[in-house]
Amino acid sequence: MAFVLPELPYEMDALEPHISKRTVEFHYTKHHQGYVNKVNGLIPGTGFEDASLEKIIKEADGGIFNNGAQVWNHTFYWYSLSPDGGGEPKGKLLDAIKENFGSFESFKEQFTNAAKTLFGSGWTWLVQTEDGKLDIIKTGNANNPLRNGKNPILTCDMWEHAFYLDYQNRKPEYLEGFWNLINWDAVTKRMK
Repeated sequence: MAFVLPELPYEMDALEPHISKRTVEFHYTKHHQGYVNKVNGLIPGTGFEDASLEKIIKEADGGIFNNGAQVWNHTFYWYSLSPDGGGEPKGKLLDAIKENFGSFESFKEQFTNAAKTLFGSGWTWLVQTEDGKLDIIKTGNANNPLRNGKNPILTCDMWEHAFYLDYQNRKPEYLEGFWNLINWDAVTKRMK
């Protein structure tokens, strides 16, 4: 089974001015496509030849894990964003955020701080733990919360290729833009 690059749910310029068309083009057609190509080249003849990306994330290691997880992570990231996103979530997600972080403002501050302080390349996630509570975690490189039994519901890509063309080393500005793009409906649907 060969993996394919999933279509973006919007045009490449739709996230402007927060994420430029140029960044989306490089990020999606070079990086994301590159991970798809690499995992497809690595899985033939292995026990992961017909595996889902979720199985690869949970069971593989080395290059198969790194590239498979990055395909999944990037797809999840793109679908976490919307040109009509931003603002605050509603309903059960907002209730859960208030229950676990005190307020939306406190959650936003904690998530932003986690993303800003991630050393090196990786991801910042809002996850549901096995007991249904929400938590913010950081993972390095291709790591993914599925590997540790957590249900990811939101992620922010903190690899430099996600923001460097637009923001260089100004992570806080990238994160300000990120908050204007979050597709809260998609995040809510990911809750268990």
